[in-house]
Amino acid sequence: MATDMDAVARAAARLAGAMDDGRPVAPVRDLLGEQDIAAAYAVQQELTRRRLAGGAVVVGRKIGLTSPAVQKQLGVDQPDFGVLFADMDVSAEPEVPSERLLQPKAEAEIAFVLGEDMVDGDLDAARVRGAVEYAVAALEIVDSRIAAWDIRLTDTIADNASSGLFVLAEHRVTLDAFEPRETIMRMYAEDELVSEGDGAACLGDPLNALAWLARTAQAYGEPLRAGQVVLSGALGPMVPAPSGTRIRAEIGPLGTVTATFSEKSDKHKEEGA
Repeated sequence: MATDMDAVARAAARLAGAMDDGRPVAPVRDLLGEQDIAAAYAVQQELTRRRLAGGAVVVGRKIGLTSPAVQKQLGVDQPDFGVLFADMDVSAEPEVPSERLLQPKAEAEIAFVLGEDMVDGDLDAARVRGAVEYAVAALEIVDSRIAAWDIRLTDTIADNASSGLFVLAEHRVTLDAFEPRETIMRMYAEDELVSEGDGAACLGDPLNALAWLARTAQAYGEPLRAGQVVLSGALGPMVPAPSGTRIRAEIGPLGTVTATFSEKSDKHKEEGA
C-alpha cells in the first residue's frame, strides 16, 4: 500500500511543533497507524531534511528497540534507528542542558566509531567488525516529543527514534581488546544503582545491532560512513533523568561515563519544558 504523504506531512508538522514550542504533543499513530514503518521513516526523513536545510550536520546514527522485551511490548521483531546530529553531542559541555529536553531518560550504551565506509558489498559480521575503529562508553539521553511517553512503533520511529542528546567518554578501546557482548554495565543516579545489564541485552551482541544498522542504512540509500558514531543500543533499562540529576555508568573495560543534568530556570519550570 502506498504511503499516505498527507498523513506524513501532518505528522511531521505535529512533531516539528513540539520541537519549536518545547511542549510534548499527542502521538502521531492516529495519522500513521501503529505498524506502517515506511510512513514513520518518511516522517523521520522529512524532519531530517528540515534540520539539514537549517544547517545541521549528521554525525552518525542511534539504534533503538534492541531489547527483546521492548520489541515484544511494541509488537515488532527488529530494532529501529534514528539520526545523530552534531549539536546532539554534549560530551564537551560541563552539564547536559536540561532546557533542551522535554522528558529525558538515560541509557548506558557502547558507542562505535567507524574507521571505514559501509557503502556496498556483503556487510557480514567480519566486515562490520573490521569497520569499527574503536568503541567508547556512552550515555544516550533519550527524549520523546510524544506526551507522557505514550509511544508505539510508528510514534518512536517518526520522532527520530526518541532521540535527544548523547555523551561520549574519552577512553577509546579497540575490538581486539574486548568483546562487546561480554561487557557488564552498571548505571547509577546520585550513586544509587538504578540499572544494570550486559552486552547480550543488546540483540545478543552490540555488534549484531551494528550489523543490522549497516545493512538497513545501505538499503535506505544512506549508508554508514567512516568517522560516524553509532550508539548501538541500551545495555540495561533506561531511567528518568530530571534536571539536577547526576548519572554515572560503568561499562566494563570501556570505563566510566558521567553526565550531570543542569537545573532548569524558573521560566522553564513554569512552562513545564
